[in-house]
Amino acid sequence: MKIQLLPTISTLCIVISALLIARGWYFIAQRKIEQHKKTMFLGGVFALVFFLIYATRTIFIGNISFGGPNNLRKYYNIFLVFHIVLATSGAVFGLTSLISGFKNNLNLHRKIGPVTSVIWFFTAITGVLVYVLLFVLYPGGETTSLIKAIWGP
Repeated sequence: MKIQLLPTISTLCIVISALLIARGWYFIAQRKIEQHKKTMFLGGVFALVFFLIYATRTIFIGNISFGGPNNLRKYYNIFLVFHIVLATSGAVFGLTSLISGFKNNLNLHRKIGPVTSVIWFFTAITGVLVYVLLFVLYPGGETTSLIKAIWGP
């Protein structure tokens, strides 16, 4: 099995991000506000590193299409679109949560922070599953544009 370096690093960043977010939850439950802030910020940094790797790879190299059996392609594509929607909404919620926290807008932060974290956990889980489907269980398909990788030629 050939290791795909950039997808492996970016997936690892998402896993680390989710673990840091979980740790941040722990800190806020313990009323350790400074540790919560630092941990959540670091979780955001790892999410940003993921995004930068993903965006750079997408722009300069392209995306890997599903290389598994054709009868699973439809289910993979539905799953991938679900993951993309989660990731996009998670990014918007994440930025809003971080900004509201740093600006001490605690009413907004307390309302959306838990929702953001849950979205991010599901984003991380589905992201790891996309990685497993593309690089572990099945050989990756052709490298192509994002639209073609999802919907085919």
